[in-house]
This record gives sequence, structure tokens and C-alpha cells, in this order.
Amino acid sequence: MIDVNKVLLVGEQDGVKGDFNTLISMMNYVRYTTLEAIKDITVDELDYLHSPAGNTIGMLLTHMAAVEYAYQVITFENRDFNEEEEKWFLGLELGEEAREKIKGKDATYYINLLNSVREDTYAKFNTLPDEWLLETSEFWWAKATNYFKWFHVFEDEINHRGQIRMIRKLYKSKA
Repeated sequence: MIDVNKVLLVGEQDGVKGDFNTLISMMNYVRYTTLEAIKDITVDELDYLHSPAGNTIGMLLTHMAAVEYAYQVITFENRDFNEEEEKWFLGLELGEEAREKIKGKDATYYINLLNSVREDTYAKFNTLPDEWLLETSEFWWAKATNYFKWFHVFEDEINHRGQIRMIRKLYKSKA
């Protein structure tokens, strides 16, 4: 759970050790603002499709959880998805199948999904030494640290949170 009184204090996290304080405090702020962006959202808003090839807010929230789960697999286990985990592809790739299948759920569903993945992330972070953040491996077109990879997780969320805000405005303007 994010402590709203500490959300603006980068580096001051209860029970978090070392350099992970900075990373987690930034992730907490981003998540706090994402949750604020969907405050009091209806199922109609979550499922609103502003264009035939667009994404709904529900799809974007699912995508955020799927990206974080994917980075758990990539950085914590250094592997690809197994057969059981392929269910996450729908949220990662989005597209037509996601438009058909990711709908009809309320905000609590998406918040629980985001929270459960985040809890696993933080539990694993708490077992790792600070040096892990600076470990490098091949990533995209170059080498990257684990710190960058996890920065990308919340940077992706920031991007999609902006889309969520725009979609909510489009939904409200059609009413």
C-alpha cells in the first residue's frame, strides 16, 4: 500500500533497503498518480473504445500489469515466458483479441491485478543486493542495467497513464 504522506519523498521508504529506496519511491509515485487517474471510474469508461484500433482504459491497465510481470521474468529469472505465463501476452500485445476479451471488469479488478504484480515485485526487490540494480545484460540494441529495465517499467506506465487521462476526457466529451 502506498503511503500518500510519503509519496513525494524519494528515497524514504519504510522497510526498504539501500538503493532500492529510490526506485521504489519513484514507482510508488507513478502508481499513486495512475490510481488517481482512474478514481471513481465506471465500467463504461474502462471499456470505452475511442477508435476502432484504439485501446480501452481496461486494456491499458492490463498492459501495465503485464509489462511489470514480464520484467519480473526478464530481470529476476533471466528467461522468457513459459507456457502457463503466455496468458500475459494478451495484455502485452493488446490489439484486436484484447479489444474483444479485456472488458466487463470494474476498477477493483484492475487495481487488484496491478497490486498483486507490484507486491511480487517489491517482495523480490527486498531479497536483492543493491549491486543487482547495476548488473548489465543485452537489452534491445545495447547493454542495459536492471535499474534501467525497471525505470522502463514505470516510464511505460507514465506514458499509458497519459493515454488514460485522454481517454477519460474523450469519454466525458461524448456524453
